[in-house]
Amino acid sequence: MSPRKTYAEHQQALLARYPSGQTSGGVAVDDIIQLKLQNTFNTHLDIAKAMSLVMRADMAEYDLDSSKFTQSLGCWSGFHAQQMIKSVKRLRGTTKGAYVYLSGWMVAGLRNRWGHLPDQSMHEKTAVVELIEEIYVSLRQADEVAINDLFKDLKAARKAGDDVAERAAIKAIDNFETHVVPIIADIDAGFGNENATYLLAKEMIKAGACCLQIENQVSDAKQCGHQDGKVTVPREDFIEKLRACRLAFEELGVDEGVIVARTDSLGAGLTQKVPVSKEPGDLASQYIKWLKTEAITPENPIQEGEIALFQGGQFVKPVRMPNGLFAFQDGTGRARVVEDCIASLTEGGADLLWIETDTPNVDEIASMVNEVRAVVPNAKLTYNNSPSFNWTLNLRKQVIAQWVAEGKIAADAYPDGAGLMSAELDGTELGQESDRRLAAFQADISARAGVFHNLITLPTFHLTAKSMDELSRGYFGPDRMKAYVNSVQREEIRRGVSAVKHQHEVGSDLGDTFKEMVAGERALKAGGHGNTMNQFAAE
Repeated sequence: MSPRKTYAEHQQALLARYPSGQTSGGVAVDDIIQLKLQNTFNTHLDIAKAMSLVMRADMAEYDLDSSKFTQSLGCWSGFHAQQMIKSVKRLRGTTKGAYVYLSGWMVAGLRNRWGHLPDQSMHEKTAVVELIEEIYVSLRQADEVAINDLFKDLKAARKAGDDVAERAAIKAIDNFETHVVPIIADIDAGFGNENATYLLAKEMIKAGACCLQIENQVSDAKQCGHQDGKVTVPREDFIEKLRACRLAFEELGVDEGVIVARTDSLGAGLTQKVPVSKEPGDLASQYIKWLKTEAITPENPIQEGEIALFQGGQFVKPVRMPNGLFAFQDGTGRARVVEDCIASLTEGGADLLWIETDTPNVDEIASMVNEVRAVVPNAKLTYNNSPSFNWTLNLRKQVIAQWVAEGKIAADAYPDGAGLMSAELDGTELGQESDRRLAAFQADISARAGVFHNLITLPTFHLTAKSMDELSRGYFGPDRMKAYVNSVQREEIRRGVSAVKHQHEVGSDLGDTFKEMVAGERALKAGGHGNTMNQFAAE
């Protein structure tokens, strides 16, 4: 990613063209500099190229130090993404290590034209591209608003004749860090065959995606990773889609584009077809060996229309479901996951893995990753810290199981099942130890299980539901305006959330600045004395 030109570099180039400090039409050089610096990226394809380099650098840093893992939250609007990144930047002073996750689940559930749909690839694929585009428009607008504020500081310093403040303002402009960060974008199972995957991948990359996440389910039978009925495809089929994504990156010049290969095999008991094996030990034979089969005997003969496989020196019948799908042997999901991961890395050229699990268990995930790393030592994961897990229940069960194994407590020391969710347990040793493990979970899984990127797929879905419930219960109940002020506005002010000045947040001051650029004293501005946003000026 080439460095941005400094204020001085822009000024020098422009003054060479306009020695008087303004164009023949009266446009000031400083205003041109501001607009050039506000336009942090010319195209969204430029974003994809730049962010792929950011992500590659982060991956290299993680390889040296597993504590340098990255994080993201799933966002279903540009505003969600913008507020997340602004919060990270305000709290950390940098956006480094923070990404945006674009969830196919939330596109299906919240961003398509056909209503709220389940995560089964039924939504229009263009909605995914449109959301990537929207997120980057919002992040770039955050840049514009912030840089405009910095130039206001510069103008104020010059007006006051304060050279020290002027130099400080220019330094702040030169050191400005963009709100634009990498997006890991969910392409589901590719929305069709390998050519359809390639075409959609190109559109997602042109919208700004530097990283595509694709799963090994069947496109036309895709299920949410945490639901039943998942159907995987043979590894050759999945590898073809990984190659389709790579070709899309290469064609568009995003040479360092990142591909996340997701396997749903841990919870998938079905496959759509039996691949053709050409020689012992090939990808097809490795896949076929896990099929559930029945012996062909006089009591269970082969019937007209049935399929037979030659395995272990004899013919057997693969178990076929009434819908034509083939079943895998029970308990083979873990072994299939390991083989999926190795094939995706070595044969498909994937950069990161995603293992969809049914519980958040560090030991379980680490054991699978260790097997993969025995073949591919630098294998790295993206892990879904999913809201589909009951985190409180799972972590408390894990603590109890360990304490029972250690002889610390009796097996019946705590209630079973839903009783473990009781708020009365929050302050107990069990509650505190579970919360300690919860706080350490991402660092633990990154150190022990090769997780480079920790994400939560659906946080903004649940946060919006909870926040609206919280506000509605008070506002439509006895508290009325007190509910809004206490739960929203006071917290915005006290935390320094910039959105409390909502007019400024959406670019009102930015518009005023542009009016001044072209109209000078004639500019009709919105930010005068009558603007009620001035009530928040001291905040």
